[in-house]
Amino acid sequence: MKSYRIIKRICDIVFSLILIIVCLPLMIVISFIIKISDVKAPILFKHQRPGVNEKPFYVLKYRTMRFSKEPLSDQERLTSLGRILRKFSLDELPQLYNVLTGEMSFIGPRPLLMSYLPYYTKEERIRHTVRPGITGLAQVNGRNHLPWDERLAMDVHYVENLSVNLDIKILIKTILKLFKNQEVIVDTYAIEGNLAEQRHTLKQVE
Repeated sequence: MKSYRIIKRICDIVFSLILIIVCLPLMIVISFIIKISDVKAPILFKHQRPGVNEKPFYVLKYRTMRFSKEPLSDQERLTSLGRILRKFSLDELPQLYNVLTGEMSFIGPRPLLMSYLPYYTKEERIRHTVRPGITGLAQVNGRNHLPWDERLAMDVHYVENLSVNLDIKILIKTILKLFKNQEVIVDTYAIEGNLAEQRHTLKQVE
């Protein structure tokens, strides 16, 4: 297990460096377009998430929505560039930096909201014993459309069965999914629901 973690970390560092160098021209273009579209707004969207051992870090994404003082829906706030970035998961390119610094890995349970921490079961909390990933077992098996119990069960399964073979399978499935033409999910929480709200309600019923 220790050798697996060492090899995986080395791969994360090497491949994140390579991809940052290769994708740098594209990242510069994306950053430039986002900036000129709204000079006062930031290029990146940062949100605090729990990492290894539930230690908070800021996950990075390209900003895909315009700022507005008017009460607009997420669909209305989503920019044309943002739609393209989300369709091909290019909005997550800045997470290569998260991988390089060791806050994330290429493959692992996706980092969820800090507000969800009190609502995991004891078994589900082991998802935080490994680095969160850009992609993971749940992401290639239904992603946001999975019920929370199934999604978190897959995270547990991944942690309990860590292996190079499993990582390779997830990586291949991720690449294949990137080339599929899928609808952009604008409001992910409208699709998957809020874990904290669902389990809080369930506790009240019980």
